[in-house]
Amino acid sequence: MDISVLNIALLLVAGFLGGIINTLAGGGSNLTMPALMVMGMPADVANATNRLGIFLQALTGVAKFNQQDKLPKDDLLAILLPSLLGGLIGAVAAVWAPLWLLKPMLLGTMLCVAGAMLIFPDLIPDESSGARKVKDSRWGFWGLFVAGLYGGFVQAGVGFVLLTVLAGSLRYDLVAANALKLLCTIGFTLVALIVFISQGLVNWYYGLILSVGYVAGAVVGVKWAIQVSAKTMRKVLFGLTLFACVAVYL
Repeated sequence: MDISVLNIALLLVAGFLGGIINTLAGGGSNLTMPALMVMGMPADVANATNRLGIFLQALTGVAKFNQQDKLPKDDLLAILLPSLLGGLIGAVAAVWAPLWLLKPMLLGTMLCVAGAMLIFPDLIPDESSGARKVKDSRWGFWGLFVAGLYGGFVQAGVGFVLLTVLAGSLRYDLVAANALKLLCTIGFTLVALIVFISQGLVNWYYGLILSVGYVAGAVVGVKWAIQVSAKTMRKVLFGLTLFACVAVYL
């Protein structure tokens, strides 16, 4: 496949910025998906191809958080299982769902998350107030399942949904929630990738180039996530949510 220098540069820049945004909060796919579609990809192929970079970015981010001892490990299986189950169902649904459904779902999700942060300003805690186990949370399991379902289906903006559950319901601080968010992303993205690859929807040429930018962005994003104050991170999270709303609308 002939890939121009301009296309390579566009994918690297979009992936780098998307990797930073996804690591800090979510919504990076609102940059990378349009970049792939500008190159002539149908929405379903772009959605599938984007997952390769997301998967490698999440792997990198989790490794970096773990190196800094910022990845909570005492409830990992309970957190991963519902997101994996949801991701499998969401990915299968994405193969058969009509393409027109993607945009309204994205916009609706972003508006709900932004509204929740406005109505409940303490939804995302500045510091850990004593994280809860999934079994002790009324909404933890189903919140993670829905996040996995959404992530398996469309991916873009799933970070906001996961942070709402991990920080809002399970009460992890933003650094820990971001680390666990990326761990969940590894799980349901791997499941989704397997489904999409089996359907021949992944464009490996563009996907691998995009992945280089994603991985580099994840390295930078983890450094910022750990160094920036929780108060600033909450403002960044809200700002990126609004950006995601505008990006989906355009």
